[in-house]
Formats: sequence, structure tokens, C-alpha cells
Amino acid sequence: MNQVDKGSRQVRQPDQHRTEHMNTYPGKDSVQRRSVYGGMTGGKRRGRQALGMTILLLCIAILGACSSPSSSAKEQGKHVSFLYNFSTNSLDPHVDSSYVPIRAGITETLVRLDEDNLTVAPWLAESWEGKDGQNWKIKLRDDVTFQNGKPMTGEAVKASLERAMTESIAVKNALKIKSIEADGNTLQILTSQPFPEFISELVNPNTSIIDVSEPDVVNKPVGTGPFLLSTFTPGSKLEVKRYDKYWDGASPLDGVTFSFNEDANARSLALRSGQVDIVYRPEVESLDTLDAEQGIKVESTSTFRVHQLTMNMERPALQDVNVRRAMDALIDRQKIVDMILLGHGEAATGPFLPSLPFAPKYEPSPLGADAAVRYLQQAGYSLVNGQMQKDGKPLQLTLLTYSARADLPLIAQVFQSDAKKIGIQVEIRQIDTPEDYMAANRDWDLATYSNLTAPRGDAGYYLNATYHPDGALNFSGSEDPKLTAIIDRLNRTVEPDKRAVLAEQAADYVHENVINSFVLHPSTIVAYNEEKVKNWVTTRSEYYMITNKLDVM
Repeated sequence: MNQVDKGSRQVRQPDQHRTEHMNTYPGKDSVQRRSVYGGMTGGKRRGRQALGMTILLLCIAILGACSSPSSSAKEQGKHVSFLYNFSTNSLDPHVDSSYVPIRAGITETLVRLDEDNLTVAPWLAESWEGKDGQNWKIKLRDDVTFQNGKPMTGEAVKASLERAMTESIAVKNALKIKSIEADGNTLQILTSQPFPEFISELVNPNTSIIDVSEPDVVNKPVGTGPFLLSTFTPGSKLEVKRYDKYWDGASPLDGVTFSFNEDANARSLALRSGQVDIVYRPEVESLDTLDAEQGIKVESTSTFRVHQLTMNMERPALQDVNVRRAMDALIDRQKIVDMILLGHGEAATGPFLPSLPFAPKYEPSPLGADAAVRYLQQAGYSLVNGQMQKDGKPLQLTLLTYSARADLPLIAQVFQSDAKKIGIQVEIRQIDTPEDYMAANRDWDLATYSNLTAPRGDAGYYLNATYHPDGALNFSGSEDPKLTAIIDRLNRTVEPDKRAVLAEQAADYVHENVINSFVLHPSTIVAYNEEKVKNWVTTRSEYYMITNKLDVM
């Protein structure tokens, strides 16, 4: 860590990406505050400083009402206030794509990701076996209770998993469960096909175990985590308090305020003003200021996330691989990392971090405007009167973006500018919820999108979700029989070494055919009050945030 985000094509269930709604383009996070094409004059800096002071004073007043811990929470004793970068209107852990219940320490899954060695580790499940990849025996811990005091039995876990599959087609398709039988604290699960990565899919926060007999699992889920829900204000915040009988040892904290603010500048100012103790993804431009302040610590760590340029393969122009290669060549990855992320990330060639065992080693491809023009010429295009044309028709593209992740509209602007230099007109269209829009509409060519690609420590999730015809995130509309066959073989393969080879083959195929382009791997940045907060860990999975180890000085 260095100091300094499956289902049918009709029902999309994003993974660790969303849903982070913001205001209309260019968005509140960064676009309005920085030109992506140049620096800032001294006069603008002075104006910004004055504006920043005004915003700070406003934020102190506003955040005091909507983002700071309530006076009753503060009176509880040891307390932490955490400010997250997007809101949620539901706490139903089986369908909530923001994963707030697990992030806030309310719920847990049967297994979790060990981020030190990238393997699946026991959590609510004590052990498991399934040598044939289809018949699974899972032994549950026998010392776990729900936050209402009821024991976590095999029947309770069975009911929770069955509800998850009923409520979410994505979960149902991901788990491929044909039947579940409970015998005491043991589950016997049969999958519909040999499915070696089944256990890793149980890392998914949408498989969180809750007591489904409770009357309101949407707004007040009862889980097994170290904190139980006290109050929830949709879109604003939730208060949680310590669960004294937590199976892995009660938290030293009395409570936590988990609040939301989608403005990165406001999040940074909230920490500086002392309104909150921990800020997730502060404004990148403010990092030097935050790091220089007494008592504030900034952490930046690599994650499994990738920002990508999704190609709509159903659009006529993009059905030509040379056009897709031209789009890929136009992406100036290092410029984007340096200019937009200020170095807090790394350029991407494929979906997986190079350090992962199933990430291929790619041969360098021609990049830049000249390479893009050559690819377009191979596709039959030529530059006429400043326009890239084919058969007299100009190449015009619609690029979707959304400001929930402040980097993405900026990436779209850079791409639009570079495309214009070679005669391509790119219209940027701002949308709110990309999963819903891209699933329901095909009137777009490209889209900036962000997703975790190995959140279970395995390549299977991303490859199935993004490139299989039944994938929940297959927004490109990919239905390539060769690629599907590789993924199907991966799904049936048990041995880790053989799985890694197949994952590499799939990633290589995506790269060679430019089914999508990959821009960068962003770092996750967290800033917190190091004079108060103790034992905070910035995880690569972005799942585990409020834990029973978190403490205050």
C-alpha cells in the first residue's frame, strides 16, 4: 500500500461498480473544476482558492446537517464517521449494487477474498469440498448468530441463498445452483453443471447471509456482521451500532455513521473541516493539500478495477475490427493517467492487473493518431475536407459516459478531442445509470465504463459477465462462438493452472479482436484522520470497509 471503485441480457446486475448517481454532465466531481486540455492561470488559481473557501464554509454548514454523525451517535462513545462516494436507496443485500450492507459491516458472505494471497478464505463457512466441481459440501460455523440473537443454521443460510436467487436473476445465473439441502450446519449444494469457480462466486456481496424471516429486509436487513443497523435515511446515511455477540469478537467501537456525498470536492472538504473521520475517494486534485495537513493520512492502493471503452458490436461501423483497432489506438492511456488521475493508476492493456496470474503478457500494438488513420484506411475510410469518410458518409460516433466516476467524463473528453484531430466527430452523451441505459438502448457506439474484473480472485466472473452471450455486463453484444467456447471450457475446468491458461486465452482473444478497449487501472484512494482512526485498511476488493478491527485512538 502506498501513502500519498450475471444475469440475463435483460436484467443487468452490475458488480462493484455502482450505482453512483450524480448531477448532469459535466458532473460535480471534477469536470467543472479542471480543463483536461491545459493548466490553470494564476488568476484562476486565486479565484479557485476564494471559491474553495466559500465552498468550505458552505460544506461545513451543509455537511453538518446531512453528512456528519448525529449528536446521539456521538454520545454513544467511541464513534467513527465514514463518508462514501455514492448513495443508495435500498439496503437489500441481495439486489443492492452499491453493496453498502457488507461495506458497513452489517452482513457477511459464506467466504471472503483473502487480499494478501488472492485466494478464497473461510468466513461464515468453515470449510467446503467439491472435487467434481458440481457436488458441493459446505460446513458452516456453529458459533454464529444473527443480530436478532437467532442462530445461523443451515436452514437459515439455505433460505437466504434461495431468496438471493429469487430476487436477482444475476445471482441465480452466477451461482448455477440446482438444489440446496440443509442438514444441521452443513449444506449440500448441487450445481446445474460442473462449476469449479462456484465457491469463489460466494464472495459476491449479493450472496450475503441474512435472516429472511425479518419483516423489512429492504430497509433493515439483519445480518451476522459486527454492526447492526440502527437507522437508515435513504440517499443520505445510515447509523450502525456494535453487535455485542458478534462471533469474531465485538468491535471496540460503539457505532459508525456511514454517510454519502457524491461530490468529491465536498468529501475532501468534509475531512479537512473535521466533519468526518474517513473519506472514500477524495478529490484527486486535493490530495497534496490533504496529505500536507497535520493529522490527515492519504492512502492509495491498486485495485482490481479497470476503466474501459466498451464497443457496441451491434453498430455497423464497429463491426469492422479495423475500426475498433483505430478507436483503441486513439486512447492515450499514459496521458490520461498522468493528467486525470495525477499518476494514481496505471495504463491498462487488458482487463486484468499485470500482477494477476491469469493476466496475459501482450505484444505492443501500434498506438497514436497515425496508427488510427492506417487502421481506418484498411477499413475503407479516407480523410475528405477534414472529415473521416467512407462511401461519402462521415464517421460519427456517440460516446456514453456518466459522472458518478469523475474520471470517466474526462476520459471521454480526451478521446473526443483526439478523435476530432483525425476527422472523427464524437458526440458525448451523459447518462445516469449505464447498466440500465446500455441494456435497454443500442443507439450508441462507445461507452466509458468501470468495473472490477477479478473481485473473487478469479478471472471467470469478468469473462462470463462481460463476454458470454448470457453475461449480465455484456453491453458490447458479444456473441463470438470461439470466445464463448473458451469461457465454457473455463467454467468446466477445475485445476487452477489450466484455468489460468484458459483465462489468458480468453483475454488474448478479446485483445486481438478489440471487443473492448482498456484504458487504465485506477487506484483506490482513502484519506482519514490518523490522529483518531486506528486499523483502517484500504482493500483492493473494495468490499470490506467497516470491520470489527476498526478503532479510534
